[in-house]
Amino acid sequence: FTILGTQVHNSSNYPEALKKVWPAIADIHANTVEVPVAWEQVEPVEGRFDFSFVDTLVKQARENKVRVVLLWFGTWKNTSPQYTPAWVKFDNQRFPRMVDQDGKNSYCLSPLGEETLKADRKAFTALMAHLKKIDEKQRTVLMVQVENEVGTFGLVRDFGKRAQALFEQDVPPAVLARKKAPVPGAAKGNWRAVYGDYADEYFHAWAKARYIGEIAKAGRAVYDLPMYVNNALRDPLEQPPKPWNKDFASGGPTYDVIDIYKASAPAIDIVGPDIYNPESAKLNANLDKFKRPDNALFVPEIGNAELYARYLYPILGRGAIGVSPFGVDYFDYANYPLGAKTNDKATLEPFAKVFAAFRPMQRQWAQWAFDGRTYGVAEPDDHADQHVAMKGWKAHVTFGQWQFGEREWPGNQKEAPPHAAKLLGGVSIAQIGDDEFLLVGQQARVRIDDVEGSGRVLIESAEEGRYDTKGKWVM
Repeated sequence: FTILGTQVHNSSNYPEALKKVWPAIADIHANTVEVPVAWEQVEPVEGRFDFSFVDTLVKQARENKVRVVLLWFGTWKNTSPQYTPAWVKFDNQRFPRMVDQDGKNSYCLSPLGEETLKADRKAFTALMAHLKKIDEKQRTVLMVQVENEVGTFGLVRDFGKRAQALFEQDVPPAVLARKKAPVPGAAKGNWRAVYGDYADEYFHAWAKARYIGEIAKAGRAVYDLPMYVNNALRDPLEQPPKPWNKDFASGGPTYDVIDIYKASAPAIDIVGPDIYNPESAKLNANLDKFKRPDNALFVPEIGNAELYARYLYPILGRGAIGVSPFGVDYFDYANYPLGAKTNDKATLEPFAKVFAAFRPMQRQWAQWAFDGRTYGVAEPDDHADQHVAMKGWKAHVTFGQWQFGEREWPGNQKEAPPHAAKLLGGVSIAQIGDDEFLLVGQQARVRIDDVEGSGRVLIESAEEGRYDTKGKWVM
């Protein structure tokens, strides 16, 4: 199953709001919708649970023939506790905040608050038990995101008494086994001794991951669905990554601490990047860093501006299990500059074209991707040619050309095609046989040659077609 997904806006998580969700899902040709379930929504009074919205969501998703990914907005939603119940928000004694170096409370709940963990875990476990009750047979809900972009902006870690005591203890062996020390000769020791200038952010990543891992473990013990975490990204082009300097959300599962999350939260299957930077170099770098043998590529959020639509091709081409543009519903709200300035059917059209092509073959594409047969590129910011190495073959992809002839031809040099100045091109390639390929793309020209680049390759046959709703190839 390939998740051709969408994520609704953060507040589109109540029954009346769903009326503006389903038409958008249909227009974009998605097969999955990501929807938040807030802690304050299901447990407004401690110990009293209300899952009526979950029931409504699952029922309507079935009626609209789409799958669901639930987003648990619990202790953290982009650092903030804004989706926690009031009885959590306003009880700092029981549910402590992070403390800065001067002893002042942060707005972020501490990952070392035992009562906070206990309460969040209880609510999440109740949610998973309810999901099992209503959905175990039909499996409308595919997986669950635990918390949301948990990194902390503005503060590198908790400096409270308990946090400081743990910081001065030895790094847990499981973490040290996966995240090697940058300090020469530091085989063991406390966080500062082992990780030097990176100690604060690595400690915070461990604290957050351990907390999330406990919640996920408890939830899966009740109902074993796949679980993942998402994150606000740091600059992937900064190499080697520098220590935190208020320039990214500390403690979140950024690419450089994936190993800490894997060691500390084994109940979490995937760490996924939320992509809101349209620079092509950063997009490619992030895909490279999050696709690992121990981490399936999944993009739970990507901007819904037209610039991002072409990136669906390299994301799916690199074997991602799915991708979801953010903010897909028909509310009168747009999250520019992270996404498009508008929020209507025309906004969705660039993504709809791609999803419409992939949806009838999404199961077959998932198998090809699992077998390592898929590739993909998007038109880079400088419109440069792209080269794709495949098994026994290579592809040369160019952009901004007329449909007929070569760009070097005198006639073609006189005038560029209307789309040449825009960033629209992209292609996904599946090598479905030794000498057979399936191409899905737009505003791109693909030449397939042998690995030697002899230029003597002949095409036996070429078919232009599509997959129908039953997954059958038709011309």
